[in-house]
Amino acid sequence: MPRPLVVNASPLIILAKTGFLDLLRLGGNPVLVPLAVVQEVQQRGQGDPAVQALAQTPWLSVVHPGPAPPLLQPFHLHPGEEATLTWALANAGSEALIDDQRARRCAKALGIPHLGCLGLVILARRQGALPAARPVLEQLRQAGLRLGDHLMNQALSLVGE
Repeated sequence: MPRPLVVNASPLIILAKTGFLDLLRLGGNPVLVPLAVVQEVQQRGQGDPAVQALAQTPWLSVVHPGPAPPLLQPFHLHPGEEATLTWALANAGSEALIDDQRARRCAKALGIPHLGCLGLVILARRQGALPAARPVLEQLRQAGLRLGDHLMNQALSLVGE
């Protein structure tokens, strides 16, 4: 049974830009986007694929997580990351989709279940939704995903690539 997936801006932007937004549905259900993330994405302008995705994708649900708890303050997160982790922290059973290193360290320190675009692609490959993960990861990297060769190859070895 998929758990709710709360998505930060950079994975949303990269997945929309590359046409792989539907992978979010494999990562969780429902797929939630905090209001701060929506506001960050909308600054990109109406022609941006992520802005269009937010307007045209009915299964993306906007949520307002409320104020961030004080325990997030020491991590100095951006508003979207803070909102994503606030929602995941307040809603047990949720998983956060975040790629930012600082936000991932925060999630790990606080025991918040999380994955990034790399983990989402590996999950999709394991579920048979992708014939191969490498071409998808290469496209995501070209679209701005920061992912080194060593980590990518390590992950690909988990799915026999």
